[in-house]
Amino acid sequence: MSASPRRRTSDDLRVANKYRIGRKLGSGSFGEIYHGWNQHQHGPGTRNQTRTNKVEASATGIEARVYKGLSGGVGVPNMYHFNIEGEYYCMVIDLLGPSLEDLFNFCGRKFSIKTVLLLANQMISRIEYMHTKNFLHRDIKPDNFLMGLGRTAHLVHVIDFGLAKKYRDSRTHLHIPYKENKSLTGTARYASINTHLGVEQSRRDDLESIGYLLMYFCRGSLPWQGLKAATKKQKYDRIRDKKLSTSPATLCAGFPREFEVYLNYVRGLRFDDKPDYAFLKKLFSDLYMSSGYAEEGETFDWVVRKVGMSNGDSTPMEDSPMPQTAQSQIPLTTGAPTPNRVVPPQPQVFYPSQQQQQQPLSRNSTTIREYNGNGNEGYVEDLVNSRTSLANGLGSQNFQVPPPPQPVQQIQQQQQQQQQPQRRMSARLVEAQAARGYAKQY
Repeated sequence: MSASPRRRTSDDLRVANKYRIGRKLGSGSFGEIYHGWNQHQHGPGTRNQTRTNKVEASATGIEARVYKGLSGGVGVPNMYHFNIEGEYYCMVIDLLGPSLEDLFNFCGRKFSIKTVLLLANQMISRIEYMHTKNFLHRDIKPDNFLMGLGRTAHLVHVIDFGLAKKYRDSRTHLHIPYKENKSLTGTARYASINTHLGVEQSRRDDLESIGYLLMYFCRGSLPWQGLKAATKKQKYDRIRDKKLSTSPATLCAGFPREFEVYLNYVRGLRFDDKPDYAFLKKLFSDLYMSSGYAEEGETFDWVVRKVGMSNGDSTPMEDSPMPQTAQSQIPLTTGAPTPNRVVPPQPQVFYPSQQQQQQPLSRNSTTIREYNGNGNEGYVEDLVNSRTSLANGLGSQNFQVPPPPQPVQQIQQQQQQQQQPQRRMSARLVEAQAARGYAKQY
């Protein structure tokens, strides 16, 4: 009697006869992610990750086109391979480190102002680059910004382009038309007000979402979190109403006024306006320098916390949703890499499996996020990434802020046309203090 054939495991899988599939890292509505490596290479630069998705229900094809369009950008993972394997898409991109949501949890769900300012300039720069390449992201959230590994551990990377969309013609730069009655695309917690109102998204909406993300990091939560409702639509409506009733001044109370100026500016943009990215980044870089953070060096909170744990000043957080095994892998990189910390880029593999079952990883729990992409309204369960994660920081002070470059009269005229109350942005110039050793990475 012949033995029954052995069931294939992920260890048997190959992608393009080149990438070998290892352990499973995560799964969700998007598919599955596996760790892997290039079997034709050796050394620290050959590790991969694997994600699974069925062709017929996948946004991975869209995502691959966006990766190709963004190729070469700072903080954009390299895509090494994309093809259809059987009935699934397969994509190979760089292996990255922990997400900002992972790190937020690791740091007790609160970032210092210093860390928020460091992240702000990088996140704005990533979205600015996408916009210059004619794409909107349309799903800004902390899970979609990941830190790098090794020599890029200080660098914020943007991922998950499954909901990305071209907002203008690549050749003529003709902007897409204004539309209404659109369904909510993205994550409700960070969606712009116009997105809640059914208006077609444009560049302003990505930037407004970044503003909410920054305040999420500063405050620890947003006023519209935890609202109860009988149905998904009712919950979306409650989130929308709470955002409409929460002014930037209220949302940013107790924090530097630069955050309020940022939100007022992006909320005041018209549908097809080109944002002044340089002004927005300067808001935060000037605050960074005037606060004296430059003298302390560009060290993120999670690095400080990790160093403290290594020195015995504290113990791993028992309540942290991040496994202690993952905490132990957080690199002790501070600021820009030194010449002796050269680690080659590490590819990650996305390979679709035959099943898309939610399988919790280690001690990670499943979280529910409101999601409505590609016309598919409803809840989507995303597993918290079991990525490695890397302290606490400094409080806020009151600082004067520079005025926006857009004329105030233009903003007022626009707001009158929309029959909305005028929001005057009173601001004065701040003389930026020179700071030695402050190297902009943006």
